[in-house]
Amino acid sequence: MKKIICKKEYDTETATLIKAYSFGELGDPAGYEEDLYQTPEGLYFLHVGGGEASQYPTEDILRLAKTKVKDWMENH
Repeated sequence: MKKIICKKEYDTETATLIKAYSFGELGDPAGYEEDLYQTPEGLYFLHVGGGEASQYPTEDILRLAKTKVKDWMENH
Protein backbone atom coordinates (compact mmCIF):
# COMPACT_ATOMS: atom_id res chain seq x y z
CA MET A 1 0.00 0.00 0.00
CA LYS A 2 1.19 3.51 -0.74
CA LYS A 3 -0.02 6.82 0.68
CA ILE A 4 1.17 10.43 0.46
CA ILE A 5 0.94 12.33 3.76
CA CYS A 6 2.20 15.94 4.00
CA LYS A 7 4.07 15.53 0.69
CA LYS A 8 5.94 12.45 1.98
CA GLU A 9 5.48 9.01 0.46
CA TYR A 10 4.82 6.04 2.74
CA ASP A 11 4.99 2.74 0.83
CA THR A 12 4.95 -0.77 2.28
CA GLU A 13 6.75 -2.05 -0.85
CA THR A 14 9.86 0.12 -0.36
CA ALA A 15 9.91 0.45 3.44
CA THR A 16 11.41 -2.02 5.92
CA LEU A 17 9.04 -3.97 8.17
CA ILE A 18 10.23 -3.51 11.75
CA LYS A 19 7.52 -5.37 13.69
CA ALA A 20 4.10 -6.87 13.02
CA TYR A 21 1.36 -6.98 15.68
CA SER A 22 -1.99 -8.80 15.54
CA PHE A 23 -4.91 -8.60 17.95
CA GLY A 24 -7.66 -11.21 17.85
CA GLU A 25 -8.21 -14.32 15.78
CA LEU A 26 -8.58 -14.56 12.01
CA GLY A 27 -12.14 -13.58 11.11
CA ASP A 28 -12.71 -11.73 14.41
CA PRO A 29 -14.71 -8.57 13.57
CA ALA A 30 -12.91 -6.74 16.39
CA GLY A 31 -9.46 -8.05 15.40
CA TYR A 32 -6.83 -5.87 13.78
CA GLU A 33 -3.21 -5.70 12.65
CA GLU A 34 -0.61 -2.97 13.08
CA ASP A 35 2.65 -3.31 11.15
CA LEU A 36 5.47 -0.87 11.93
CA TYR A 37 7.60 0.20 8.96
CA GLN A 38 10.57 2.52 8.42
CA THR A 39 11.04 4.32 5.11
CA PRO A 40 14.47 4.61 3.44
CA GLU A 41 14.44 8.26 4.62
CA GLY A 42 14.07 7.15 8.26
CA LEU A 43 10.38 7.99 8.73
CA TYR A 44 8.11 5.59 10.60
CA PHE A 45 4.54 4.56 9.86
CA LEU A 46 1.94 1.97 10.76
CA HIS A 47 0.14 -0.06 8.11
CA VAL A 48 -3.17 -0.93 9.77
CA GLY A 49 -6.30 -2.88 9.00
CA GLY A 50 -8.89 -4.99 10.72
CA GLY A 51 -12.40 -6.27 11.04
CA GLU A 52 -15.52 -4.18 10.75
CA ALA A 53 -15.83 -3.75 14.54
CA SER A 54 -12.14 -2.91 15.07
CA GLN A 55 -10.45 0.44 15.46
CA TYR A 56 -9.16 0.01 11.87
CA PRO A 57 -12.15 -1.15 9.78
CA THR A 58 -10.35 -0.10 6.59
CA GLU A 59 -6.75 -0.52 5.48
CA ASP A 60 -4.70 2.64 6.06
CA ILE A 61 -1.25 4.09 6.63
CA LEU A 62 -0.67 6.26 9.71
CA ARG A 63 2.44 8.33 10.36
CA LEU A 64 4.25 7.60 13.61
CA ALA A 65 6.59 10.16 15.14
CA LYS A 66 10.08 8.91 16.05
CA THR A 67 9.32 9.87 19.65
CA LYS A 68 6.35 7.43 19.67
CA VAL A 69 8.16 4.41 18.17
CA LYS A 70 9.71 3.24 21.46
CA ASP A 71 6.32 3.39 23.23
CA TRP A 72 4.65 1.47 20.41
CA MET A 73 7.39 -1.20 20.46
CA GLU A 74 7.11 -1.64 24.24
CA ASN A 75 3.31 -1.99 24.12
CA HIS A 76 3.06 -4.41 21.18
